Amino acid sequence: MLPQGNTIRTFIGEYSTARTEQGREPDRMKLSRLVLALLVLFSVPSGAVFAAPKADLWERWEAHEPRSKLSLTHSAWTSFLERYVRTGQDGATRFAYGAVTREDRAALDDYISALEAVPLRTLPRREQLPFWVNLYNALSVRVVLDHYPVASIRDIDISPGLFADGPWGRKLATVEGEKVSLDDIEHRILRPIWRDPRIHYAVNCASLGCPDLQKRAMTAANTERFLEDGARAFINHARGARVENGRLVVSSIYDWFEEDFGGSDAGVIAHLKRYATGELAVALQDIARIADDSYDWRLNDATE
Repeated sequence: MLPQGNTIRTFIGEYSTARTEQGREPDRMKLSRLVLALLVLFSVPSGAVFAAPKADLWERWEAHEPRSKLSLTHSAWTSFLERYVRTGQDGATRFAYGAVTREDRAALDDYISALEAVPLRTLPRREQLPFWVNLYNALSVRVVLDHYPVASIRDIDISPGLFADGPWGRKLATVEGEKVSLDDIEHRILRPIWRDPRIHYAVNCASLGCPDLQKRAMTAANTERFLEDGARAFINHARGARVENGRLVVSSIYDWFEEDFGGSDAGVIAHLKRYATGELAVALQDIARIADDSYDWRLNDATE
């Protein structure tokens, strides 16, 4: 959450005092610009703006062993998902955070610990993708459980930095001795290494606007089906793409990460057409530009 007005006054007071202690008059013009900038910043309603990180390769995670025959089982994660993922009346999945038992919470911790113990660089690339996707989703569920009940994952303000939003910048796991955050996994590992826009349908940010948290773990054997099913389900749901009175409204994911979908409206629309079915497919035939985008940050909670 954004600091309130008294924080602005405190900061300005500290700034003015520091300048005075140095024996110089404050630069009133610069101070005025600072005050104006802060007032503009703090006048933006919480949740109105979301700045998506760019894909920025963390080179150490490119290491892999293509000849390796090692494989991972994610059956514990699948069992956990099968117990708590629910399909809502609107067709989108939700997670029953409030129903998770103490035993299953311990099982989730054990699964994450098992992933943390994996010598990742000894695995082939086909095993590394499910590793990172499942770790991301398991960590997202765990961080919500740690702070539940909560209205939105964006209210879990544990990331470092004064203006940080949500949990994505917090180091939540340790892999091969390196602490990693959700942002690291998505934007420094998954996106730049695999360069597949369908990654966005595989990772779940615990929000109603996010692509489905599937009822199964990703594995090396089901990766392609997992990605394709995720893309098709999201795009053909109203929160993914819809045409209203001849206007195309898409998920803000396609705005935040436009570069992953061709870098333009045309690229996004071509991607949508690849997976669209039924009425959406017909409606997209006459669409040349995106009119608007939207996203629902409310928690994807299925608890009754």
